Amino acid sequence: MMHLLKQAGAPIFVRTGNTQGTMYGNKITTIVLLAAIGAFLFIPFLGRVHLFDWDEINFAECAREMILLDDYSRIYINFKPFLEKPPMFFWMQVVTMQLFGFTEFAARFPNAICGIFTLVALYLCGRRVYDHRFGLLWALAYAGSLFPNMYFKSGLIDPWFNLFTFLSLYFFILYHWKRNGYDKEGLQHKPLYYAVWAGVFMGLAILTKGPVALMIFLLVLGVYLVYNRFRICFGWGHALLFLLVAVLLTFSWYGYETIKNGPWFINGFLAYQYRLFTTHDAGQQGFPGYHFIVILIGCFPASVFAIPAFSRLRSGSRYDRDFKRWMVILCWVVIILFTIVQSRIIHYSSMAWFPVTFLAAYTFYKWERREMPYKKYVAVLAAVLGIIIGTVLLSVTIIAMNIKKLAPYVADPFAQGNMMADVHWSGFEGVPGILMLTAVAAVLVLLKRQAYNKAFWTIFGSTAIVIFLAAILIVPKVERYSQGAAIDFLKERQGEDCYVNTLGYWSYAPFFYARKQKPVNARSYDEQWLLSGNIDKPAYFITKVDRVDHYTKQHPELKELYRKNGFVFLLRNPR
Repeated sequence: MMHLLKQAGAPIFVRTGNTQGTMYGNKITTIVLLAAIGAFLFIPFLGRVHLFDWDEINFAECAREMILLDDYSRIYINFKPFLEKPPMFFWMQVVTMQLFGFTEFAARFPNAICGIFTLVALYLCGRRVYDHRFGLLWALAYAGSLFPNMYFKSGLIDPWFNLFTFLSLYFFILYHWKRNGYDKEGLQHKPLYYAVWAGVFMGLAILTKGPVALMIFLLVLGVYLVYNRFRICFGWGHALLFLLVAVLLTFSWYGYETIKNGPWFINGFLAYQYRLFTTHDAGQQGFPGYHFIVILIGCFPASVFAIPAFSRLRSGSRYDRDFKRWMVILCWVVIILFTIVQSRIIHYSSMAWFPVTFLAAYTFYKWERREMPYKKYVAVLAAVLGIIIGTVLLSVTIIAMNIKKLAPYVADPFAQGNMMADVHWSGFEGVPGILMLTAVAAVLVLLKRQAYNKAFWTIFGSTAIVIFLAAILIVPKVERYSQGAAIDFLKERQGEDCYVNTLGYWSYAPFFYARKQKPVNARSYDEQWLLSGNIDKPAYFITKVDRVDHYTKQHPELKELYRKNGFVFLLRNPR
C-alpha cells in the first residue's frame, strides 16, 4: 500500500538540514488510487457472513419491506411502522437490493461506497486545509483504524450519517474563514456558497439519522462561540439560509409524509428521538466512561496518536490553530453528549472518529515537520493496546481450536451449546494477531529512531490489513457460533407457507431470513395464539436450550424438531 501511494504521488521527504522538501503528486491520480484502495478494503467478501442481530438485520429488513409494500415514504419492521429512523439509508439499501437481491452484500454495499467516498473526502478536506501530505495522512489514518474501517463493511446507518454531519461542519468552517478573513488561500467562492453546502449536508444527515445531526452541529458551534467569548462568527442571514436549505431538503420526507398521511408518523418519530436521550433500552446501559474506552480501543491506533495533538500549540497559522480547535471541540462534544445519553451503544460516539483520526494525522504531520515534541508515553500506550489487540486476535484462534474441550466448564447451557458448533479452525486464522504484534514491534523501533513517516505507514497500513484478514478468516467462523444454526433454519423456511417466531428472546432474523410476507391474519402477531390458538398453518419456533422446557411444559402441542448449537427448533401444526 505504501509503495502504491508513493507511485501515485505521495510525498517523498528529503532531509536538508532542518527542512524537508516535499514532492507533490497529481491530485486526480491520488483520488483514483484512494478510491481503489477503499474498494479493495471494503467491498470484497461483504456477503461472506450473515447479517448480525439486531441492527444490521433490522435495517436490511426495513429496506426489504419498503420494496414489498411499495411504500418508500414510511419505514416498517415486521410490517408495522418503525419510528426510530428516517429513510435515507433505507433508500440506499433499496437501490442495492433491487440490483443484487435481498442479500448480505446488498445490505452492506452502501457503506462500502461510503468508505470510498469518506477516504476521498478526507483527503480533499485535508488537502484544502493543509496540503497533499496531510490529506493522505488523514485518509489513511481513518482507513487504518479498527472501528472506522470495520463499519464500512457493515449494514449500519452511522457511516453515512457521520460523513454528512462532518461535511456540514467542514463547509461551515470554510464559510467562517471566508467571511472573517482568515489567512487561507484557495477559498475562491463567496460565503454564501459554503453556507449553502453546509445546509445541504446537514439536510442529508437529518434524513439519514434524524435531528441529532443538527444537535451535534449546534453544540459544537455553541462551544466554539463560548471559547471565542461570544464573538459571532456568522451572519444571521447566512444562518437562516443554512437552516432553510437543510429544512427544504428534509421536507422531501418530513413534509411529503405529513401532507400524504398526516402528522402521526412524524410525531411518533420525534417522540422516539426524545426518548432516546432521556431513557435507556434494555441491555444498553453502561458505566459513564463507556465511550472513552470505546474510542480508545475501537479507534486504535488513531486514538493513541491523537493524544499529543490535544495539547495547545503556539506555532502554525491562524487557520491551522482554528481547524484543530474545531476538531477538538467536535471530539469532546460527541463524547460528552453520548455519555449523557442513557443508552450505551458503540456506534453512538462514532462521529468522534473524524476528529480523532484528524488529530492522529496532525500528530504525525507535526512530528515530521519538527513542530511538535515527540512524547515517549505515546509509544508505551500504543504498545500496550497493540499487544492487547494482537493477543486477543491470536487467542481467539487458540481458544477456538480447543473450544469443545472448554465447553464442559461453562455454566451457561446456551453458551455451552454455542461452543459445540462444528466449525473448523486450521490455525491460519491467527495470522491477523501475529501481524498486529509484529507491526507494534516494528513501530516501536521506528518511533525510537524518529522515523515518523515509516512508523505511520507501518501501524496504519498493518492495521488495515489486519482488519481485512480478520473479516475473512475470523468473523465468519465466530458468527457460526453465535447465530449460524438459527439462520440456517430460517433460510430453510423461505417460500414455505408458515409462521416463524422466536420464543424467550427477540430477533429480527425471522423476518429477513425466512423472507416473511405481509401477514394476512392479524392474529399472527399474537404469540399466545401461535402457541395455543386455532392456527391456520404450521408455526415454527426458535428458542434457546435453557428456556425450552418452560414452553414445552406449558404447550404440549409443541414438537421438538432438533437442537443445534444452543438453539432448539420447535413446530406446532394446525389442529
